[in-house]
Parts: sequence; structure tokens; C-alpha cells
Amino acid sequence: MTALQSFLAEISPIEFTQNAAQVAAKSRDYFWYSPILTELLDGKVGDVVVTPRTQEDVVRVAAACAMHRIHITVRGGGTGNYGQCVPMEGGVILDITQLNRVLNIAAGCVTCQAGILIADLERAVRASNVVTGGQEILMYPSTRDIATIGGFIAGGYAGAGSVRNGILKDAGNVTMIRVVTLETTPQIIELLDADIQKVHHAYGTNGIITALTLRLQPAVEWVHQISLFDSYSAALRFGCEATESIGGAVDAFLITAVERRMAPYYQTTFGERFPVNKDAVFSMVHPAHLTAWRALLAKHGGTESMALTESQLKAENLYPAFECAYNHTTLMALKVDKSWTNLQTVAPWVPGSGIDIALVEKQMHRWGDEVLMHHEFGRQYGGCVAFGLPLVSYLDKERLYEIMAEFEADGCQVFDNHVITIEDGGMKTIDTAQIDFKKIADPHGLMNPGKTRGWLPEYAKP
Repeated sequence: MTALQSFLAEISPIEFTQNAAQVAAKSRDYFWYSPILTELLDGKVGDVVVTPRTQEDVVRVAAACAMHRIHITVRGGGTGNYGQCVPMEGGVILDITQLNRVLNIAAGCVTCQAGILIADLERAVRASNVVTGGQEILMYPSTRDIATIGGFIAGGYAGAGSVRNGILKDAGNVTMIRVVTLETTPQIIELLDADIQKVHHAYGTNGIITALTLRLQPAVEWVHQISLFDSYSAALRFGCEATESIGGAVDAFLITAVERRMAPYYQTTFGERFPVNKDAVFSMVHPAHLTAWRALLAKHGGTESMALTESQLKAENLYPAFECAYNHTTLMALKVDKSWTNLQTVAPWVPGSGIDIALVEKQMHRWGDEVLMHHEFGRQYGGCVAFGLPLVSYLDKERLYEIMAEFEADGCQVFDNHVITIEDGGMKTIDTAQIDFKKIADPHGLMNPGKTRGWLPEYAKP
């Protein structure tokens, strides 16, 4: 018997499939946003998809992988953009979507299994009567309805809600992560508080996340709102002041600015709510703060073209505001024109004035129709931030990296979303705490190979 055959015999009766089409589908994510990653990752597939239903199933699979030295890549909803769940060296695709239970809801927190859809988790905490009126999670990606919470924690950074509640890494937002180690006798380790950083945003390279605890806040029926402006600069000035006002004069869950050259990609859904002669800000606003929000909007010369709750949006077949933000903005464009890709940048923020809008104007003039601007407003580490997610008309790799270099020369930070390793994408340095934990949780180096430069072959136990 081959190692894989022995592995499959040992994990029986846990569900698995070697159907070529199903394995290929589970070996992909949204890496096709990047022409560079498409060239690198197309054709990379696993050997088998295994679907555990309990933590005990996960332990059994982990032990068998360790015993037979079979690579394993954990997969949730597969909504990442950077190939996080693409198996570079075949092996097992561990589909955790059947680990989808809410384990406990308390006032201010929820503990759940890692494979639950974020939309299902949100519905559960809103429906619970533990707190009168229900609760809500602090943030979620634009792919809320199809992404799993474990995938978001393992590969995500920020999302809708970050303008109010910070990023995933901010203290107190995620308070516990439970991990199964990849050993012949797997351990179950619970990481608490600051120790969660050992596995958060590690792309599933150092332990199988099976459960976690998230902070909650009282539920709000957010108003999904579109504001229109005569210039992108005015939209940015409004976004900057609104972001700094959260916690005081106004309250919002999402603020995203999209320039008018992207309006054609929104026309089918929104029509004159986002016309081609206006720049837009999509927001989710606290209903009790709408009057103050509209006063701030008028101050910056903006007009309101939509203000609906999520249930009202669904009734009119309109997208929620969070699906007009973050990487969904890129998806809007790619549905119409496959020549686009995107970048991820951070503009310097000066407290009291926000980002350098004159610099954005200079960049727009420099690149013309080659780069279309889009900014997400947020908070991280206690301060305000504007994440740039511009569309870039893709010519070739060399030109894309020239534009990245020009952003950096302007004083902007670039998170390279056209690479597969954790370090090259964002941190630009090896997280030794994550590598030290990998030596404990994945001593043979079998998890999601190729996704971290910090793991060296000589670290693997014989």
C-alpha cells in the first residue's frame, strides 16, 4: 500500500473523496484576482479531500498525516485571494466546513467551531436572547456570506467593522483559538489572549484551528448608505473626518470610498444610486446617528442616494454595502473586465487631518486610467488608517512592481497581494513566534508547505 492508501484506511469511516473535479475545486481559492498567482498556482491540486465532522475526526486525521508524513492543507470557504488554501505539494485537503456549531454564547463573547459560515454565526448571535436585542460580531470580510470564521482568522486582517472595532490582531477582538497539532499523538492546545498571535494570520501553517472565541457587541440594524460627491478628494475628506468622529459625533460599521471610474461596474445593481459622474462613499451607519451623519455629509458637499437596512436591500435585490467594499470592489470590476488586478496599500495618516489627499490627486494624475482609486477606512493599534485597494490595469509583472515601487516612494506601505508567503505579502519579516509554535504544532513541517519562508527543512523532526 502507498502512504496515501494507508492513510485512507486508517481514517475510515471519516468522509473523503478523490473525485478529480471535487478535489480540483477544493484546491482553489480566489487567487485568480492576480495574473501572477494564476500563473504560479494553476494546476496545483491535492490528492484527497477529507471532511471531518468532529474535533475527534480532526485528531484522527492529524495523527494519520503525521504517521505517514502526508502534507495537509486546511480549507474553509476558500474565499482568500492569495492562494492560502492551495496545496503546493499535494496531499490532504482538510475541509473543515462541517465543524460548524456554535458552542456557547455569552454576554460579550461567542465560542464556535472554526468551520461555521460567518453569516450563520452572525445570525446565531443576533438571535440569541442572552443579551436583550441580540449581539453582533465585530468585523467580517466582504465575503461574509460564504467565508468561514476559521478561514478569516487564519488568513484575514481587517474587514467591515474595522473602522469601528479595529483589526483582528487588536487586543481583545479574538480571545481564544483552539488548535490540533500535527503529531502521531496530537495535542489539543488552547491559545489565550496575546498567545493567539502564534496562529492568527499564519495561513494554517502551524496547527489546525478547530474552535475560537470572539468578542461581541450589542446588535445594531445598520443602515447601508451611499453618499455621492463631485470629486474623489471630497469623498476622501468626508471619509477621513467621519472616521475620526466615530465614537463621538457619528457611528458607522463601514466607510469605503470608490471613485467614479469604477461606477460602470456598479451600474447593473445600483444605477443612478452611483452614477458615472459622481464619486461615492459606501457606508453602514448607526440609525441613531443618521442625522449627525447627514449633517457631516452636507458639510462636505455630498448628497445621499441610498439609505436602506439589509432586509430592505434584499427586498430590492441590491448588494449590501460590505459587498461594495474591500476585495468585492475588485470582483465587481473583474465580472466585467478581466484585465484588472489590484494592490493593497496603506497611506500615512496624520491625526486631525487624515491622509494626504493632495498625494492621492497627484497619484491619480500620474497613473491616469491605469490605476483606479478605492480606499477603506479603518482603525488599527488604536489609530485611524486608510487601506488603499486600487484597481490596476495589468500589463505585466514588471509594470505592476513599478507601480508598487512608486507607491512606496510616495511614503505608502504596500502589502504585496501577488505572492503566496506570509512574510513577502505583509510582514516583510519572519514571525519567529509563529515559527517556534510550528516546531511544536507541526514538527515534521507538513502543514501548507511553501507558504512561510520562516520554516527551513532542517527544522523538521526526522
